[in-house]
Amino acid sequence: MTTPRTVVVIGGGISGLATAFALQEQAAAAGLALRCTVLESGSTWGGKIQTHRTDGLIADAGPDSFLSQKPAGLELCRKLGLSEQLINTNETGKKAFVLSRGRLHELPEGLITFVPSQLGPFLRSGLLSWTGLARMGLDVMIPRGSAEGDESLASFFRRRFGAQAFERVLEPLMAGIYAGEAEQMSLKATFPRFLELEQQYGSIIRGMAAARKKAPPPSGTGPKRTMFVSLKNGLGDLVSALTARLAQQGVDLRLGCAVDAVRVRSHQLGRWMYDLNLRDGSVISAESLVLATPAYVAADLLRPLTPIAGGLLEMIPYASTGTVSMAFPASAVSGAVQGFGFIVPRAEARELIAATWTSLKWPHRAPADQVLIRCYIGGVGRDGMLNRDDAAILNTVRAELASLCGLTAEPTYTEVNRWWKAMPQYTIGHLDRLTQLDAALSRYGGLVLTGAGYRGVGIPDCIRDGAVAAEKVVRHLSGPGRSA
Repeated sequence: MTTPRTVVVIGGGISGLATAFALQEQAAAAGLALRCTVLESGSTWGGKIQTHRTDGLIADAGPDSFLSQKPAGLELCRKLGLSEQLINTNETGKKAFVLSRGRLHELPEGLITFVPSQLGPFLRSGLLSWTGLARMGLDVMIPRGSAEGDESLASFFRRRFGAQAFERVLEPLMAGIYAGEAEQMSLKATFPRFLELEQQYGSIIRGMAAARKKAPPPSGTGPKRTMFVSLKNGLGDLVSALTARLAQQGVDLRLGCAVDAVRVRSHQLGRWMYDLNLRDGSVISAESLVLATPAYVAADLLRPLTPIAGGLLEMIPYASTGTVSMAFPASAVSGAVQGFGFIVPRAEARELIAATWTSLKWPHRAPADQVLIRCYIGGVGRDGMLNRDDAAILNTVRAELASLCGLTAEPTYTEVNRWWKAMPQYTIGHLDRLTQLDAALSRYGGLVLTGAGYRGVGIPDCIRDGAVAAEKVVRHLSGPGRSA
């Protein structure tokens, strides 16, 4: 009888759970008997993916959607039997707004991809002055930059489109994804596609237009998806379905199980055994180890093995963010909110990063007589607000909503969620540091890192990277030295 190979995954967020799921799938395909354990130090699975349901309200405390253009999220939902629960954004009220010079201006359709699909609405939006519009159009004439080295997002987009377009439009769109400071963020690690377009076409505008022409026609099979999708009853259902499937497959899922230290010993020639010292004093050993934790947690665990890797992991900074969900009587909100919400440029010096009219954007999020709103706070340089108590945060957010869109009603429901050191920042040189990190860990076969801190912060990115991590583990355990 074949002795199962052993693997431990540290971290029970979406990255760790997706890794465990892919491990089961890939090991079965390879004919590899596997015993998998997932350890999570907290009391719940899913990391920042949490859904709160109260009196007909469905409020996601962390992410509330994921990109449909990246297939890993949709594919995992299909495998878990959740495809019928996937929902698109509402067909009506698709408008989004950006705060500019103290007023909300409509974002023209398509601008989330940085090139408006219709030029007329963009010209009439009032977002940019005629000078700013002219400077943005110069993208088609400005020579391409060097492909060598790295460049900040701020530098790249100012160079291509000018300071006004960057500060009023592009920066808040980026900050909404990374909650970061564009002056420090790496273009190659965050938006490499724009560098590719510049190098290939000499212009972002020409490149995006060419890409649109080359795009294949929509497939006639399967439902049409909007850019962002969610689950009918909140993204928490993804975590519930994933943990239920893993439990059915015999994966050992342990909550409240913190790892204090990792030790290695020679297992057989050229192979290691990883001993994990748990906080309760017990030890668990495995032939392969996946760290699906934030980079700073991985740094503490790996520093005794390799100080170089620990130092490189410490160089990945994290931003703290928060969400504030509030429900209001629909009658009190009428006229105060439009579209799906708004984003706030850093240059406006406001307390809010963005706001989403959740029940207008997604169906089934609130009873018909209520409107559910979600506001975003924190981020690099703006996280001091998270140190205030809930009452102070709510007062500040309500004052912002009153100032920006005239919403002064008393909420019927409120919740504040703080996510400390939750958003990794891909600063300039990030990809080079990952290459150095791989080299520093290369002698430890079967030790793999995965998660949002490395090659993508979105849910589909984490699912995809978990599958890559699983492939590395299965290849290692199936390689030379495999014992029966």
